[in-house]
Amino acid sequence: MTVPFNKFCSVKPYFAFVIFILLLGCQKPEPQPILEQAEKQSQQDEPVDLSLLCKNIENEILNINSERTTFALEQINQDLKLCLPLSTSDEQKHFLTLSNQMYKNFLTVNRTPPQQSAFEAYAFDLAQHPTVQQNHFEQLSLRDQYLLKHKGQAYIELFDAGKGMLNYRRSPEYLAKIFAPYMPQAEQVFIENLATQNMMPVFVEKTLMIEPHEIATRALFWEEYLNQYPKSSYRKDAEYLLQMYSLFLFKGMNDSPVSDTYIDKYTIQSSSLDEIEKLAQIKNSALANQAGKFMHFLQLSAEQRLKQIPVQLSAQEQSSQSKNLLTEKQLAQYLGLKNANHSKIRDCFSDAVCL
Repeated sequence: MTVPFNKFCSVKPYFAFVIFILLLGCQKPEPQPILEQAEKQSQQDEPVDLSLLCKNIENEILNINSERTTFALEQINQDLKLCLPLSTSDEQKHFLTLSNQMYKNFLTVNRTPPQQSAFEAYAFDLAQHPTVQQNHFEQLSLRDQYLLKHKGQAYIELFDAGKGMLNYRRSPEYLAKIFAPYMPQAEQVFIENLATQNMMPVFVEKTLMIEPHEIATRALFWEEYLNQYPKSSYRKDAEYLLQMYSLFLFKGMNDSPVSDTYIDKYTIQSSSLDEIEKLAQIKNSALANQAGKFMHFLQLSAEQRLKQIPVQLSAQEQSSQSKNLLTEKQLAQYLGLKNANHSKIRDCFSDAVCL
């Protein structure tokens, strides 16, 4: 029996439809989003009540800990962008302080001794061979594995501070992009510039990592900042930064000194001497005045220095093994340098604000 052609044509689409349905049934279901994403998506489908959102954001920030995801951070950061323009200057500063603690809590990793050894080995290998696949990954704590997989998200970095020292940190760009655009001009300029300066390490232990030209440029910037924004809420931090960069410029650090003896200009590192000589030519600058006095100091004999720059050494200093301690104290007194401790007073070299 033959089937009429028109009946055959009507049956063929039916079988095609059945096969299509069967194929759909064989496909694997899409994985469900994590709970945080699902909950937030349902909230986003509803109209946003900004007053309620901004009222609750502090609790959201305080609830961030080392078990949360980068998605949670990113959502809070998006909410901050909505709330900061509506907040007073004091409220913005309060949120900024909370955000510092939020990231500190998020990036805290509790490791067993073997896990700590594995992380140090991972960091060392990464510093030595950044393009080679690491062999220690599976030995790391689960939190380390998570953070390493998600670095680059929510402003999380694995920061190379040199000499094989790697640590998690919040990128300095975070405050520059999330907070600075909505803050008063003085605070905005401070945060944006400090963020740029601290993207790379300024020093590692007792060794400077930036050249004298960059040191002089930064010192001049902070001097000008203080002149332009005398009432900035970050004035004390800017004064500290000017103080530290002046020390770096005229004295250096223990493992990268400007000079070993300061006997004359031929004992000064040439790159430092060039910058100090150029700086001394600038008008109406206290930093330039210091540079001029530095050049004059190099022309003084040891006897002249003793007479013109009387300094007292403590008993501990007198027993020190350093032969140049007297000269360094004379230089500091002559230039008006304050010998601040860069690690204990405040940290102005790892983020976009001093911590």
